[in-house]
Amino acid sequence: MCSILALLGLQADDDRDALRRHAVELSRRQRHRGPDWSGVHADDRVILVHERLAIVDPAGGSQPLVSADGALALAVNGEIYNHRELRAALTRPFDFQTESDCEVISALYREGDVPGVLERLNGIFAFVLWDARAGRAIVARDPIGVCPLYWGHDREGRLLVASEMKALADTCADVAPFPPGHWYDTGSGELARYYDRPWREYDRVEGVEVPAAELRGAFEDAVHRQLMTDVPYGVLLSGGLDSSLVAAVAAKFADKRVEEDDRADAWWPRLHSFAIGLEGSPDLAAAAVAAESLGTVHHGFEYTFEEGLDAIPDVIRHIETYDVTTIRASTPMYLLARRIKAMGVKMVLSGEGSDEIFGGYLYFHKAPDARAFHEELVRKLDALHSYDCLRANKSMMAWGVEPRVPFLDREFLEVAMSMDAAHKMVVHGGPEARRMEKGVLREAFDGALPDSILWRQKEQFSDGVGYGWIDGLKDHAESQVSDRELAAADKRFPINPPTTKEAYFYRAVFEEHFPGAAPAETVPGGKSIACSSPAAIEWDASFAAAADPSGRAVMGVHKDATG
Repeated sequence: MCSILALLGLQADDDRDALRRHAVELSRRQRHRGPDWSGVHADDRVILVHERLAIVDPAGGSQPLVSADGALALAVNGEIYNHRELRAALTRPFDFQTESDCEVISALYREGDVPGVLERLNGIFAFVLWDARAGRAIVARDPIGVCPLYWGHDREGRLLVASEMKALADTCADVAPFPPGHWYDTGSGELARYYDRPWREYDRVEGVEVPAAELRGAFEDAVHRQLMTDVPYGVLLSGGLDSSLVAAVAAKFADKRVEEDDRADAWWPRLHSFAIGLEGSPDLAAAAVAAESLGTVHHGFEYTFEEGLDAIPDVIRHIETYDVTTIRASTPMYLLARRIKAMGVKMVLSGEGSDEIFGGYLYFHKAPDARAFHEELVRKLDALHSYDCLRANKSMMAWGVEPRVPFLDREFLEVAMSMDAAHKMVVHGGPEARRMEKGVLREAFDGALPDSILWRQKEQFSDGVGYGWIDGLKDHAESQVSDRELAAADKRFPINPPTTKEAYFYRAVFEEHFPGAAPAETVPGGKSIACSSPAAIEWDASFAAAADPSGRAVMGVHKDATG
């Protein structure tokens, strides 16, 4: 995973040398995402800049990728997990210049329509493809928005595209996130959705059962695909269900090399796992238990509250949000990424997405029926690019560590989201009682983990690193923000005004890095749990009054669920 920057729509009277220097300077702001090499492609109408983090084909594969005839130039941030299958299925010859997994995008583009190309990609990506012959550029982002992407216009009306907002914020007054699952054609000026699955509608999945063996097999296939790497890698292991399942499956395949169809020994056969927390944190203890049972080479790191507090300004600059839950969870993840980078690891697997697929958040206990449950899952998936995907990607990539998320694998999503949500719901009575969220996932992996991990109660990541973390942040904000300042918050911050002192504190830091209305509008308003969902408030009116987004604060569900 890397960073891209594109300057599109150059005119005949533009100073190309000056614009090239400008594009390179803007791209330098996101070079932490790609510290291994920088590349530039420039012609009369476009400038593409790429900052590379070399994961596949590190000796070659530098970008932008230019076709043999020079007509296509491609800059990609991402990974295409099924690139070998796609290469093998090409119907027209293509003169590949590298072994990069991303170059297959250009080959597919030569074969057919853009939506058809995007439908065939199983991966995480954000890219700009310039077709010099047609005089058009194609901009696209992966279905869920795992890879970040922003766009906007400069004062001359030229279109800019970049992996992070910081590259564009002071150049584009209209900077905004590029929507996941969409593509844009500069030739027609059309923005269109290409990813729209039948499972989004509950009526299309009602009554559908997915056998436990099929669910388990689909997830194992997803993890196996995402072990595609030519560099040292590891797994993030909090000791919760999701990260532990990722680690368990990765351990199953770690001794063989995916890029050679498991016929050759892996270059790094010992699976390393990583965890972080305050002294005595629940996650560190649980992660140690999981790691011992799986036989990983485990690294548990402690951080102090002061170290976390010192990092917050840098964290907010990197993750580009003022959302409370995201900042709380991003800070320990950011500190962990720095440790991982120091050990020479460049890629990690993580457990994001499971809660949005299976209803793992504690407020799902209150869902009134399967239809409401499923509709909330779809809403959560639609918002994921603004929260957990943003957190995982930008916190890790701040130090040049690529996070991969097997739960959001496209093929696994098709299986897991095609299941009637009735099988995912928590049932509080009768012979079919299921008191634990994500029961269907836990049951599918029976025996894969110790029961203490497989049936561990859900914790917000920012809770699991140690309850003192959140409590300390609240206390610090109380000392930094006065009652009078909070009362006038809507005057200083008319867009999404903060309602707590902690939120005000983060917002003030965000404004220092990203002043102006457009950056503020890139962050969704409201809270990032049930309280932001009108449907969830209908489930339980007490959601509307919850001021704190911690999992512990969800009207006693945490206590009720644990018994």
